[in-house]
Amino acid sequence: MTHAIPMIDRPCPLCGSTDVSRVFAEAKFDSQQLDKFSYASRKIPEYMHHRLIMCSVCDLVYSSPVPAPDSLVRAYDEAAFDSSEESHCASRTYGRFLPHIKKRLRDLVGAIDVGTGDGAFLGQLLAEGFTDVVGIEPSKAPIEVSSRDVRSLIRYGPFDAQHLESGGYSLVTCFQTLEHLYDPLGMCQSAFELLKEDGAAFFICHNRRAVSTKLLGTRSPIFDIEHLQLFSPTSVKYLLEQGGFYDVEVQSVWNTYPLHYWFKLFPFPITLKRRVIAALKKTGIGYLPCSVPAGNLAAVGYKRKGKGA
Repeated sequence: MTHAIPMIDRPCPLCGSTDVSRVFAEAKFDSQQLDKFSYASRKIPEYMHHRLIMCSVCDLVYSSPVPAPDSLVRAYDEAAFDSSEESHCASRTYGRFLPHIKKRLRDLVGAIDVGTGDGAFLGQLLAEGFTDVVGIEPSKAPIEVSSRDVRSLIRYGPFDAQHLESGGYSLVTCFQTLEHLYDPLGMCQSAFELLKEDGAAFFICHNRRAVSTKLLGTRSPIFDIEHLQLFSPTSVKYLLEQGGFYDVEVQSVWNTYPLHYWFKLFPFPITLKRRVIAALKKTGIGYLPCSVPAGNLAAVGYKRKGKGA
C-alpha cells in the first residue's frame, strides 16, 4: 500500500463550516510507511495523521485534506485483521448498554451493526433478544475469521442505506467507526431513516477532550490516518441532533481489555513495545483484564414518533 493516494480538501463534515483558520495539528504522514495494518482495527499505533482542523462551530476536529472516498474504500477492503480477542472484549463492554436502550424500544425486530468487524457484537444483540440482525463490514479479513454463528449475518461492503429497508429497524449501532467515515453526518441521517418510530441509534466514538488525550497530545493513538474526524461530548451530541434524534444521551465508557492491549497503545518505542508485549503474553500477565476510562464516548439518540415521516 505504497501507491500515491489522491487527497481532497473538505469543509467540516459535521456542520459544513469552511473556516480552516484553527489548525489543531499539521500533517504527520508518510505514505511509504503504510502497510496492510494501516487501516486495520486496534493496530499498533503508527502516530501518523493528516492535517487537523478544529471547528469553532461544532467542536469537531477533522482532517483536511483527506484521501478521496474511493481510495478509502480500497484501503479498508485490503486491510488486515488480527484483533478478534479485543473485538470480543469491546462487544461485551458495549453490550452492557443494551438493557437500558431496550426499555425505550417498541420491539427488538431489526438491528444493524455498521462496521461490525468479525461480528462479535452481533452475538450480543442475539443474546439480548434482537432478531433480523445484520452486520455491515467493508473489510474482507474480519469476515473470514468471524464465528460461524454470525458469519451469515454479515454483509460485505461499505455501508449503503439504499440496500436496507427504510423504517424497518429498531436499533442501529456503530462502534469506533464514525471517525473513519468521509460523511459521518450522512451516515447518522441514514441511520435515522432506517429506524422505526421510537427506534434508537447507539454510537461509540473517541473523545478528543478526554484526560488521556490531553496528557498524550498527538501521541495519543486516536490521532491516526484512519481517523478523518474526532468527536467530543459536544460534537457527538450535535451529530445526533443534526441527524434528527432526540433525548440524546452521552456518557464516558470504561473499556475492559487485556493488559497487553493497553500496553500496545502507549507511545513507547516499537521495539521495546513488541518485546514487552511478548513477555506479558508469555507469562500470562498480559491476558489479565483491565478496565480503564480510556477516553471513549457512548452516545444514544431516539427517533421521535412521527418525525421524519
